[in-house]
Amino acid sequence: MILIHLLEGKAFVWNAEDAKEIREQHCIVGNLVGALVRKPRQNTRLGLPLQLLPEETRLLVEIGAAKLVHSCSDEKITQEEHDIPMPSLGSCSESEDKECLRSQIEAYNQHLEESYKEQCRLALQEKRRTLESLADRIAEGRTKRKRQRGKQAEEMSSTAKGPIKELQNLEENFHFPQEAMMVQISTARTTPGKVEEVDLNLASTEWPYAGQETHELHYKVFRDLWQRGYFLTSGSKFGGDYLVYPGDPMRFHAHYIAICFPNNKEIPLTDIITAGRLGTNVKKTILICSTNQEGLVNYTSLQWSGLQ
Repeated sequence: MILIHLLEGKAFVWNAEDAKEIREQHCIVGNLVGALVRKPRQNTRLGLPLQLLPEETRLLVEIGAAKLVHSCSDEKITQEEHDIPMPSLGSCSESEDKECLRSQIEAYNQHLEESYKEQCRLALQEKRRTLESLADRIAEGRTKRKRQRGKQAEEMSSTAKGPIKELQNLEENFHFPQEAMMVQISTARTTPGKVEEVDLNLASTEWPYAGQETHELHYKVFRDLWQRGYFLTSGSKFGGDYLVYPGDPMRFHAHYIAICFPNNKEIPLTDIITAGRLGTNVKKTILICSTNQEGLVNYTSLQWSGLQ
């Protein structure tokens, strides 16, 4: 079961395997919002956690793929937990704790050493491949240099031996600094702390969307498009509610910009003109989405045919 952690109305997935399953098996994209360790100041490529839209979160829970949880504070620990007798911290238990901690540190250091050796081996292989590719290019160039005369050809051939000589002495002179070693940083806890399951049907600080008309409309539209096989992401950067893709957004451009309107609400003409011009400029079709009295979703497509 995938655990979706809530924090003040925002849903996050911290486990990498869960994030992979959400995208590959359930066709839900989400949005990576975590900074990368080696490039913390850029925002072009981000990492875990994966933040989910409220509609994505609710859909995963309703199909039985995930459950909502949030961390329990100290105030929510039950009286029964307080009544559980704690083990006495005598000299024996302290020595056992120290020995356990020492063994864990030794195991971690051994893991780092093995990882460093493996990365050294891979870096050496990459260096050798690079030098071999250079040597091949130099060998090809020597056939052209033979046509040249005298001293100029001798000088160029002597400079060409640099990468070849370095390749011969590569293993002796190669050094991989330990500071450049990649270290795995876990985002999910191996032993999660106390969590409490959240009910989707009850409004709370962690899940304030229960009973909201706007959320119900958005969720029905999102679920209907998802059931039709589309991938959806937030459409805020294009002035809509969702961007609708025919496949994974890593492989396709969005075909539609979905905008949700209540069935009994009049749409200002200026909003229709704005949406239509925007959709035409970015080469996407506007979908005006609403629900009828039976709860079924109706779609109206909008394009400026005269501007294409």
